[in-house]
Amino acid sequence: MQKKINIKNKRARFDYELLDTYTAGIVLSGTEIKSIRESKASISESFCEFNDLGELFVINMQVDEYSHGTHYNHKPKAERKLLLNRGELKKLEKEVKNSGLTIIPLNLFLNERGLAKMNIALARGKKLYDKRETIKDRDNKKNLDRIKKSFNN
Repeated sequence: MQKKINIKNKRARFDYELLDTYTAGIVLSGTEIKSIRESKASISESFCEFNDLGELFVINMQVDEYSHGTHYNHKPKAERKLLLNRGELKKLEKEVKNSGLTIIPLNLFLNERGLAKMNIALARGKKLYDKRETIKDRDNKKNLDRIKKSFNN
């Protein structure tokens, strides 16, 4: 029984307005998947980009070197290819080029078969006043929950 691996990008929902989400596979080497199984990865600073051939890559994803790896160990900040259907790739590429949207990773997880998958989202960057509004809504919700809790006791 393997433990659940779920590495999240906590800043994604704060910095971006999410429009559409997809689940993509990742092309990894042996030492990379072993590091991910040990939860030694971070996607907080990463983003996705298309290359000239129309393939989608995740950039700036940190996967620490495997502790028991030899000189065949991987590079921690290498570009990693994402696997999606051809139709989804074409749709995403069209949206990114025409609308100026971006693709950001939301979380990295292992499915029931032990394969590494990544939830990605087509997103639009939030303005500063939108971020302030998000903070204000979160604080109001906390205060309301606190009042409800004290009222119920």
